Amino acid sequence: MPFVRDLATHGERTAIVTRDGEISYTDLAARVARTAEQLGVGRRLVLVVGANTVDSLVAYLAAMHAGHPVLLVPDDRASALAGLIEAYDPDVLVGAADEGWQVEHRRAASVHDLHPDLALLLSTSGSTGSPKLVRLSHTNLQANAEAIGEYLEIRDTDRAATSLPLHYCYGLSVVNSHLARGAALVLTDLSVADTCFWELFRDARATTLAGVPYTFDLLDRVNFAAMDLPHLRYVTQAGGRLAPDRVRRYAELGRSAGWDLFVMYGQTEATARMAYLPPDLAFDHPTAIGVPVPGGDFRLAPVADHPDPEVGELVYAGPNVMLGYAHSPADLALGRTVDELYTGDLARRTATGVWEIVGRRSRFAKILGLRIDPQQVEALLSAHDVTASCIGGDGELIVATLGDEDPRRVRRLVAGEVGLPPRAVRVLPLAELPRLASGKPDLVTLRELAAEETPPPPAAPAGDLCTLYAEVLDRTDVTPDRSFVDLGGDSLSYVEMSVRLERELGELPADWHTLPIADLRRSTAAPGRAPRPRRRRSLETSVALRAAAIVLIVGSHIPLFTLTGGAHLLLAVAGFNFARFQLTGARRGERLRQIGASLLRIVLPTVAWIGAVMLVNDQYRLSTLLLANSILRPDDAPHGWHFWFVEAVVYLLVALAALLGLRRVDRWERRHPFAFPLGLTAVALLGRYNVFGVDAGHDLPAALVAGWLFTLGWAAARADGVRQRLLVTLAAVATVPGFFGQPAREALIVAGFALLTWLPTVPSLGVLNKVAGVLAGSSLYIYLTHWQVFPHLRELPLVALAASLALGIAYGALVSRVWRWAATRRPARPRGAAGRRGRSALRPAPARR
Repeated sequence: MPFVRDLATHGERTAIVTRDGEISYTDLAARVARTAEQLGVGRRLVLVVGANTVDSLVAYLAAMHAGHPVLLVPDDRASALAGLIEAYDPDVLVGAADEGWQVEHRRAASVHDLHPDLALLLSTSGSTGSPKLVRLSHTNLQANAEAIGEYLEIRDTDRAATSLPLHYCYGLSVVNSHLARGAALVLTDLSVADTCFWELFRDARATTLAGVPYTFDLLDRVNFAAMDLPHLRYVTQAGGRLAPDRVRRYAELGRSAGWDLFVMYGQTEATARMAYLPPDLAFDHPTAIGVPVPGGDFRLAPVADHPDPEVGELVYAGPNVMLGYAHSPADLALGRTVDELYTGDLARRTATGVWEIVGRRSRFAKILGLRIDPQQVEALLSAHDVTASCIGGDGELIVATLGDEDPRRVRRLVAGEVGLPPRAVRVLPLAELPRLASGKPDLVTLRELAAEETPPPPAAPAGDLCTLYAEVLDRTDVTPDRSFVDLGGDSLSYVEMSVRLERELGELPADWHTLPIADLRRSTAAPGRAPRPRRRRSLETSVALRAAAIVLIVGSHIPLFTLTGGAHLLLAVAGFNFARFQLTGARRGERLRQIGASLLRIVLPTVAWIGAVMLVNDQYRLSTLLLANSILRPDDAPHGWHFWFVEAVVYLLVALAALLGLRRVDRWERRHPFAFPLGLTAVALLGRYNVFGVDAGHDLPAALVAGWLFTLGWAAARADGVRQRLLVTLAAVATVPGFFGQPAREALIVAGFALLTWLPTVPSLGVLNKVAGVLAGSSLYIYLTHWQVFPHLRELPLVALAASLALGIAYGALVSRVWRWAATRRPARPRGAAGRRGRSALRPAPARR
């Protein structure tokens, strides 16, 4: 292969950077030549364990240099390695194993008939251990390396971090394309979630980062957007579909930080790459795969019965198309058996000339960058006496089993053999697996069942963070792979959870509520983290604002002091928390359930308190009880305005549930997570500026008059990067002044917005955290009850404040106890559904606890 033979021509340029130093192209070429001599000159099948190490890289290049076909295998799955050795009987084994074989010559001459064009064998399905391999030629590898180098404009000064495994076609393409251009590799097996990875990345002046969708999940967790990476030139993404909103977000992040985002599309059968999306198109075409790589071409093959005539199966042709598949050693003698690659993806070409993937013909699924064959997983489980049906879901593999199987055992089996993390394997226990009349798996019904709630897995063992989560959230289904949001946490339980976690772990990451519990503990115990002072603590800004606002509200009503604006600030915080908790569901129905649950947690305690007060005096009317005072405005309800804030939040949640319940609107919000609430803010400002032509202060519900504060708080939660945060801040500065005609009140709200937008936490003390946590967690209940306390204690304002807070906290504790009691009385919701015509009626298995 030319680029391997030409390594020495790059001279003393740096070829490899590791934590131990740099290796020049001259040195690398010498190491490759020495190892090639070890492998001999007669062509033999050489198995190389593809770790991200200098030895593995040299072994791969040496085998290529000597003309040996290479079987490149994962370095972390003993079962997969053993299966491939048994299936293909390599002549030479190269790898660092405990057994001690670095280079093991199993025979002097090959027992295989090896076609002269055969250069490389790669698995088609990630790490499932399938014996089906892709046969690639030297021409395939060279052509793809040159095409990638051309469209990425790889320079000899570039340095690419090996953020993906060498044995994975995407990771290997990074290696080949950069070596072909005389660029350097920052060779590491560290994860992007590891702080040491970024230390090496900066020290090595790395210019290139590659990632699959799961990599971008990790980048979000480590706050990649805030990192100072002065040498970064571009980020590439492949290995599965990246959500359009995330494509836009990273494209915009790159634009502001000075690097490009290349979204790419490929398969192992095309030696890694078939298409790329030019960076200047990423923001406007986030769902597209782009245009063919140089030398490649697409066409559409008709798909029978597809409703859209513009859609067909995507077919690729180019010099990087594989020779064909190998199913056994006999196939190693074959030459080219395919000229085009039928990708199995359904696609169309848009009016702008870019290509889009719209679906998949077969059951194969890409999950976290691995191409998984569900049928292979079913066969794997069958070998362990587990009957199962599998389908690929949204970022997860769904495994339906009979109800008497232990979900934990199934999850461990699949995760261990396939190479997926346990959190990406969802086990679905059923009393009967859905099948068609023909006896084949009924995948449609299975997918419908998977869309419903999953049965709770066994409770986590005591003595860890899971126990704390179970206590605060009153759940029995807490496992380390689930997050606060996954477990149904909301803005009320968030306060208690964040304060107690901060006390347990120290400083929390800003996105702790979306992190799996296991990752949360790891993230707070990162290598090199300095020990925290014993007394210095931090407090979530939203929690601090809620605590401060409720004290300001009660104190101003007494009046102990006059510092108004707290309720309107709480409205902004409510919008901020709406985005963080109610809009985190992966599915539209899940989001609507979360909004509904929040409405119940607000409405029921409010109506219960108002009803109780109505039994003992005539302070409130029926319109107040129905939370309709701001609409009906009866003349005989002078105190109905007490609950304007609650009414505003309820009306806003109901309206947003109706709006987001529309499929198209839900898609808009997901595609434009920041622009969507900003657009709603523009609409809501019609009420703030009295465009309706009525007395907004007295004739319109507060949700219409002040609703823009809620949606602007929502936008603050979605703001990503300096430009978006600055835009939210400027919007608050431009719209709040003049609303009340009270500069101090308006300044308080603007200051609160600034804190909410720019600071995830504020400095605090342990004792302040406890007090703020209680106040913030009880803020709704204090707001409801203080009207019945302070009027009787106006002569003692400090006592009035303390008594108002105390009663609200007590009422909050009572409500929490009632919720827990109701949860224990609620019958378990049955799972499963009657089959459609021609399908079995399914009776779901009972949940295991």
